[in-house]
Amino acid sequence: MCGITGWASFHGDARARTPVIEAMTATLAPRGPDAGGIWLGERAALGHRRLAVIDLAGGTQPMPDRPEAPALVLSYSGEIYNHHALRTELRARGHDFRTRSDTEVVLRAYAEWGEGAAEHLDGMFAFAVWDERAQKLVLVRDRLGVKPLFWARVDGGLAFASEPKALFAHPEIRPRVDADGLREAYSLLFNTGPTLWSGVREVQPGGYLVLDRDGVRERVYWQLAAAPHTDDLDTTVERVGDLVGTAARGQLEADVPVCSLLSGGLDSTVLTALLADELRLREGPDARIRSHAVDYSDQAERFTGDVLRTGHDTPYAIEAGEFIGTDHSTVVLDPHALLDPEHRRAVVVARDSPIGVGDMDTSLYLLCGEIRRHSTVALSGEAADEVFGGYPWFHSPEARAADTFPWLLVTGDEAAMPLNPELGLRIAEFRDDTYRGALADVPHLDDETPAEHRQREMQHLSLTRWLRQLLHRKDRLSMARGLEVRVPYCDHRLVEYAFNVPWSLKSHDGREKSLLRAAGTGLAPDSVLHRPKNHYPATHHPDYNRGLQNLARDALASAQVRDLADETRIKPCLDTPPDRLRWGHRLRLERVVDLALWLDHHRPELAL
Repeated sequence: MCGITGWASFHGDARARTPVIEAMTATLAPRGPDAGGIWLGERAALGHRRLAVIDLAGGTQPMPDRPEAPALVLSYSGEIYNHHALRTELRARGHDFRTRSDTEVVLRAYAEWGEGAAEHLDGMFAFAVWDERAQKLVLVRDRLGVKPLFWARVDGGLAFASEPKALFAHPEIRPRVDADGLREAYSLLFNTGPTLWSGVREVQPGGYLVLDRDGVRERVYWQLAAAPHTDDLDTTVERVGDLVGTAARGQLEADVPVCSLLSGGLDSTVLTALLADELRLREGPDARIRSHAVDYSDQAERFTGDVLRTGHDTPYAIEAGEFIGTDHSTVVLDPHALLDPEHRRAVVVARDSPIGVGDMDTSLYLLCGEIRRHSTVALSGEAADEVFGGYPWFHSPEARAADTFPWLLVTGDEAAMPLNPELGLRIAEFRDDTYRGALADVPHLDDETPAEHRQREMQHLSLTRWLRQLLHRKDRLSMARGLEVRVPYCDHRLVEYAFNVPWSLKSHDGREKSLLRAAGTGLAPDSVLHRPKNHYPATHHPDYNRGLQNLARDALASAQVRDLADETRIKPCLDTPPDRLRWGHRLRLERVVDLALWLDHHRPELAL
């Protein structure tokens, strides 16, 4: 896992701009604390920061196809889980290898298949190839968008980076935000393409971008498709188990310590059990995978349930660890540490955005820092809810019937940090238009019942929008601590299969994630197997709420914050007794605080 950046331009000579590529690359040092490098040609410059995971000595980047006068140069971030099989195939096609890294497999795959190389790769990845022969730059992103990749136009070409902050180190790209950017950020619709930042775009998940002398063109090489499902329930459960197991086992490889994020929920427990079994097969019956959970010092006494949280995680995580046989530890955080301005600022800097989830982001950032003391790679249960129908909106008649994005009715996010109405952003209209466009992208079968039709829409929206912001969150906060997080439930073969399983089978036991629960029988204790869905934990300490209110008051002292925020809807949250502050209202305060930190750090030009 790494950070990549660079540019290609048909105006000027890139070799004269060494300080620029060095500055861009330096901004990504937290993503790659182990090494850094640059490559300069006449028309392109590539930078790389490395987090060494596979072939620690041989995976140096940017990587040319040959030492002298290279025809291809690669800067790559991610992990390719089928790199052994691809290496064998490419050798049979006449390619020689100097290293055993998956990086070189990506490079040789491009040499063999060109822009079609991505279709041969299984994994999470974002990479850039400068093709000297064809005088073109190719940017490629994995199917689900696990790894980020941003780009912006520069004179005669474009610049790219794993994070926007690297783009802003290029003298032609400034941190600028206009009305469209605010709509993108605060509508909570999670579009892919346009971003908060004016002129900065994302490469589409499952897509690639090509720059040559004819200009820029974008293509999609993978997307969800509707297909008939002919397997019965037993066969479907067996197939799900096989796919989850294959994904988990294939993502265990590393030349550095690996651990699991074990929350005590169904998703992480099934995954950890599969990893533990595979590790024992590889290293012997006494091998134990390390597992980690997060908790707050007040949680056992103060836990309060809400629409997203049904119980205290720690007892379930401990029980799951004992059942599986892991080396388990719980990272216990003091709720007061979540108020530390330096921690909060670090989170906002990592995200390059004022849009987050407050204490849950700071908690994840601190958790990743603790895990990094022992491990370089962690595996996470992210995406199981999108794949198997775990969220409340899949099971809420109101959400299913609503003519909008379903999470807006369930999470309390729809009113989070309302913007000043004098800005005239018309977010409600923007949401309606975006929703219509999103529904038009959903593939369907001709013989779907109305109920199946709607559930397919719900799942497509969740996989192509809601999941993307969770993947961004996990990537940015983990990589800010130099920790690689892998997400086996994002395996595209599993996603493709589950997407086409009828809802009647997905909910065959009347519960959420019925298929995963059935496939996980025997891998998790019964208490975990039948436990309701539980969201990432939040602190319930009134001191946190009180401290958050104080931070929000300080944030509103800024005239620039007041210009953007709707004070009339925020101030009542400041006067609510701390122990009665509701989740949605607390989130408003979280985002006011983050807005102030973001404005202070980035000092963006606001073109409103």
